[in-house]
Amino acid sequence: MRLKSELYKKEQFELVDKIINILELDENNQITLYALENNKEKITKIMKLIPELRKYFAFGKVKSIEYPEKIQHPWLSIIRQITKLKYNMKRKDHRIYTDNNIIRTIIYTFENK
Repeated sequence: MRLKSELYKKEQFELVDKIINILELDENNQITLYALENNKEKITKIMKLIPELRKYFAFGKVKSIEYPEKIQHPWLSIIRQITKLKYNMKRKDHRIYTDNNIIRTIIYTFENK
Protein backbone atom coordinates (compact mmCIF):
# COMPACT_ATOMS: atom_id res chain seq x y z
CA MET A 1 0.00 0.00 0.00
CA ARG A 2 1.35 3.38 -1.01
CA LEU A 3 1.65 6.27 1.40
CA LYS A 4 -0.64 9.30 1.16
CA SER A 5 2.48 11.45 0.80
CA GLU A 6 3.16 9.65 -2.49
CA LEU A 7 -0.40 9.31 -3.72
CA TYR A 8 -1.59 12.85 -2.98
CA LYS A 9 1.52 15.00 -3.25
CA LYS A 10 -0.17 17.50 -5.61
CA GLU A 11 -3.28 17.78 -3.42
CA GLN A 12 -1.16 18.24 -0.30
CA PHE A 13 0.73 21.14 -1.86
CA GLU A 14 -2.56 22.67 -2.99
CA LEU A 15 -3.86 22.51 0.58
CA VAL A 16 -0.69 24.22 1.83
CA ASP A 17 -1.34 27.01 -0.69
CA LYS A 18 -4.98 27.25 0.46
CA ILE A 19 -3.90 27.69 4.06
CA ILE A 20 -1.33 30.35 3.14
CA ASN A 21 -3.98 32.19 1.10
CA ILE A 22 -6.41 32.06 4.02
CA LEU A 23 -3.77 33.54 6.33
CA GLU A 24 -3.21 36.54 4.03
CA LEU A 25 0.41 37.04 5.09
CA ASP A 26 1.93 40.51 4.92
CA GLU A 27 4.70 41.51 2.50
CA ASN A 28 7.28 39.91 4.82
CA ASN A 29 5.36 36.59 4.89
CA GLN A 30 4.38 37.18 8.51
CA ILE A 31 1.27 37.06 10.67
CA THR A 32 0.77 37.53 14.40
CA LEU A 33 -0.97 35.14 16.73
CA TYR A 34 -3.03 38.09 17.95
CA ALA A 35 -4.33 38.74 14.42
CA LEU A 36 -5.19 35.07 13.97
CA GLU A 37 -6.97 34.71 17.30
CA ASN A 38 -9.08 37.77 16.58
CA ASN A 39 -10.11 36.73 13.08
CA LYS A 40 -12.82 34.10 13.48
CA GLU A 41 -13.36 33.98 9.72
CA LYS A 42 -9.82 32.72 9.08
CA ILE A 43 -10.10 30.19 11.89
CA THR A 44 -13.41 28.91 10.50
CA LYS A 45 -11.99 28.58 6.98
CA ILE A 46 -9.03 26.56 8.26
CA MET A 47 -11.25 24.32 10.37
CA LYS A 48 -13.51 23.68 7.37
CA LEU A 49 -10.47 22.15 5.61
CA ILE A 50 -10.35 19.24 8.08
CA PRO A 51 -12.31 16.79 5.86
CA GLU A 52 -9.93 17.48 2.95
CA LEU A 53 -6.92 17.22 5.24
CA ARG A 54 -8.14 13.86 6.49
CA LYS A 55 -8.47 12.66 2.93
CA TYR A 56 -5.03 13.71 1.71
CA PHE A 57 -2.82 13.52 4.82
CA ALA A 58 -1.92 10.72 7.19
CA PHE A 59 -3.31 12.38 10.28
CA GLY A 60 -2.05 9.98 12.94
CA LYS A 61 0.74 12.41 13.74
CA VAL A 62 -1.45 15.52 13.51
CA LYS A 63 -3.77 15.26 16.50
CA SER A 64 -5.56 18.48 15.58
CA ILE A 65 -6.92 16.76 12.46
CA GLU A 66 -7.79 13.55 14.26
CA TYR A 67 -9.23 15.09 17.46
CA PRO A 68 -9.72 18.85 16.97
CA GLU A 69 -12.01 19.09 19.98
CA LYS A 70 -9.21 17.93 22.31
CA ILE A 71 -6.71 20.59 21.23
CA GLN A 72 -6.78 24.16 22.56
CA HIS A 73 -5.92 25.82 19.21
CA PRO A 74 -6.37 23.11 16.56
CA TRP A 75 -6.21 25.65 13.75
CA LEU A 76 -2.70 26.72 14.82
CA SER A 77 -1.54 23.12 14.97
CA ILE A 78 -2.98 22.52 11.49
CA ILE A 79 -1.13 25.57 10.17
CA ARG A 80 2.15 24.39 11.70
CA GLN A 81 1.92 20.78 10.58
CA ILE A 82 0.54 21.23 7.07
CA THR A 83 2.67 24.18 5.96
CA LYS A 84 5.81 22.20 6.86
CA LEU A 85 5.75 20.71 3.38
CA LYS A 86 6.74 23.98 1.73
CA TYR A 87 7.68 26.41 4.51
CA ASN A 88 9.82 26.77 7.58
CA MET A 89 7.65 28.50 10.17
CA LYS A 90 9.67 30.61 12.57
CA ARG A 91 8.23 32.22 15.65
CA LYS A 92 9.37 35.23 17.61
CA ASP A 93 7.99 37.20 20.53
CA HIS A 94 6.34 40.41 19.40
CA ARG A 95 4.72 43.42 21.01
CA ILE A 96 1.95 45.55 19.59
CA TYR A 97 1.78 49.02 21.07
CA THR A 98 -1.63 50.67 21.28
CA ASP A 99 -2.65 53.93 22.94
CA ASN A 100 -3.20 52.39 26.37
CA ASN A 101 -1.74 48.90 26.14
CA ILE A 102 1.12 46.74 25.13
CA ILE A 103 -0.14 43.50 23.61
CA ARG A 104 2.30 40.64 23.91
CA THR A 105 1.98 38.11 21.10
CA ILE A 106 3.98 35.92 18.74
CA ILE A 107 4.83 36.72 15.16
CA TYR A 108 5.13 33.84 12.71
CA THR A 109 7.34 34.10 9.64
CA PHE A 110 6.98 31.65 6.75
CA GLU A 111 10.16 31.02 4.74
CA ASN A 112 10.20 28.89 1.60
CA LYS A 113 12.17 25.67 1.94
